[in-house]
Amino acid sequence: MRARLVPADGGPPIDLTKDLSVVGRGADCDVRVEHKSVSKYHCVVVKTDGLLLLRDLGSTNGTRVNGQRVRRAALLPNDSVGFANLKYRVLFGADLDAALAAEAAAGSSAAPVRRNALPDVYEEQHTPTD
Repeated sequence: MRARLVPADGGPPIDLTKDLSVVGRGADCDVRVEHKSVSKYHCVVVKTDGLLLLRDLGSTNGTRVNGQRVRRAALLPNDSVGFANLKYRVLFGADLDAALAAEAAAGSSAAPVRRNALPDVYEEQHTPTD
């Protein structure tokens, strides 16, 4: 099952590619959300039979579904999910297929997927020598 989080602020959507995705600021999170209000390990989203399950991992600023703070919740298509101060709309199933078809019909290319990609090579820092 394909699932996507669409930011309310119009940023690039986040595709949930794994059956179990950890959301947070941590370097090893499946979905990295770079914002100071998001905990290092904020919540986990699990894909199951036709729905998504969400569980907060004891985050400082909380996780909200449709405006209500939750510890765990079942997510339905078009639900609003908030990780601390960031809000997303949940798309999966027929709703996601319709959104993808609308994007294709509009002629827009698919938005880039944000992943936990770490660079293989880091630029060397050169310090001047006297």
